[in-house]
Amino acid sequence: MQSKETMSLRPFTEDDAEIIRQKQYPCEILESIRELIREWQCGKYDGKRFEMLALTAGEAVVGSVSLYERSKSAASIGIEIFEGERRKGYASAAMKLLLERAAAIGYKLILNQVSTGNAPSKALHEKLGFETDGYIYKNAKGREVLLYLYLL
Repeated sequence: MQSKETMSLRPFTEDDAEIIRQKQYPCEILESIRELIREWQCGKYDGKRFEMLALTAGEAVVGSVSLYERSKSAASIGIEIFEGERRKGYASAAMKLLLERAAAIGYKLILNQVSTGNAPSKALHEKLGFETDGYIYKNAKGREVLLYLYLL
């Protein structure tokens, strides 16, 4: 397991297109992925702050993370650790880095939707102090999710 000190977040660059293709979008052509990265670099989605960042352990990109503004004081964060890099503590370290980043930006609340069947994500949220009311909601895609909240 990597220590938090060797973990970092950085913007994706077009040089990362091949690793993203290999790890996340194997059926996409590189130019489509480069265009996606350029969209991520804009820092906005639907007129709200949005960051998609590379999670690195040393020099290696081991996953992607996102921070999305829900309102002036609330955001959602997301983590995807690449296959082959899981179960090494990266998700926990990434979540802590994202919580610090969100607090530094000025958010007061993190609210995340977690699929009811995603036991590892539920365990991670609970381990880090997120709270849920246990009610099963349907998200915009019709999937059953739990809502997890964290006060910064």
